[in-house]
Amino acid sequence: MSFLSATVSRIRPSPTVAISTRAQEMRAAGHDVIGLAAGEPDFPTPDNIRAAGIRAIEEGRTRYTTVDGIPELKDAIRAKFARDNGLDYDRAQISVASGGKQILFNALVATLDPGDEVVIPAPYWVSYPDMVRLAGGTPVIVETRIDNGFRLTAEALEAAITPRSKWFVFNSPANPTGAGYTRDDLEALTEVLMRHDRVWVMSDDIYEHLVFDEFEFCTPAQVEPGLFGRTLTCNGLSKAYAMTGWRIGYAGGPAELIAAMRKIQSQSTTNPCSISQWAAVEALTGPQDFIAARNAAFRRRRDLVVAMMNAIPGVTCPVPQGAFYVYPSIAGLIGSRTPGGRLIDSDEAFAGALLDEAQVAVVPGAAFGLSPHFRISYAVADEALKEACTRIQSFCASLK
Repeated sequence: MSFLSATVSRIRPSPTVAISTRAQEMRAAGHDVIGLAAGEPDFPTPDNIRAAGIRAIEEGRTRYTTVDGIPELKDAIRAKFARDNGLDYDRAQISVASGGKQILFNALVATLDPGDEVVIPAPYWVSYPDMVRLAGGTPVIVETRIDNGFRLTAEALEAAITPRSKWFVFNSPANPTGAGYTRDDLEALTEVLMRHDRVWVMSDDIYEHLVFDEFEFCTPAQVEPGLFGRTLTCNGLSKAYAMTGWRIGYAGGPAELIAAMRKIQSQSTTNPCSISQWAAVEALTGPQDFIAARNAAFRRRRDLVVAMMNAIPGVTCPVPQGAFYVYPSIAGLIGSRTPGGRLIDSDEAFAGALLDEAQVAVVPGAAFGLSPHFRISYAVADEALKEACTRIQSFCASLK
């Protein structure tokens, strides 16, 4: 009999972390690997935010805080929701945790019972289904199509909802595709959700500020106020503020749900890092102009990657509206072989061969629930990104 629980067998390690770790090990062994797997901005945390963290240390703000956020940070988050999203929360409706992932996990653990279903569009962020399984629920995966820009349709959402549905997980702009939902797109989805009052909405808005061209971000509770009482609007500082290691995520939602999430957190991590919380106050209340400047760099990189991927015969790469990912299809390369005879029969085989033979780390589409694709994170320096795309082009040209 195994010592480990059945829960552990229901989940897998994060594929993106596994691939990034392998790339780091290859680099340590002397290989010239370019990593395009990690969803982490290459920009530093802005100076004023770092200074706020240092100031918090110097002022001795290093002790336990309230479980789900200091009042100053909760007020900064409330102001952010009002300013950016037109959503009005009080402090009892705000939760702060050690990263956006813990926010989602707390909510799922606090609400799911065996048999409860969670509707998740695919491709999805790799952790959504496994967090649902960890919480005892059942993920219901609904595939989207590349010809629809990887956006879920109202008809597909309606078909996926059953009497057991408890949550609908929504992510825009999305990881791994960068797909953004317009207000019209969201109105169609929220119309469906208004007909199913037992289904709650978990809106993961972590890429809210990373949008391009004329795309305008909106979130479900903003588009349909009737959903406000059963929506958890989730966000964090990792992406737009380049604070991945600071581990601050937050959410606004009904007070009863927030209280349950607080109870879960009180028996796991307790409070988020006190120093990070004070830095987060500065992030949300300080200057925001750096976001536009960094978005210009991300947009330039996006355009480079899309052009270089679409120049490869057998590869199709849609143009994303936000985040810092592209999700090319390699349907035209399936069945080919490398010069050494290695069969490319899946996107996992493609990613493995690309890492071994071209020393470029990407994440296969199987990790995100929709194949045959792969994800490129273009949150890397321009020259490294161009070199990586050149290697991908050469690798694909070598396939027979």
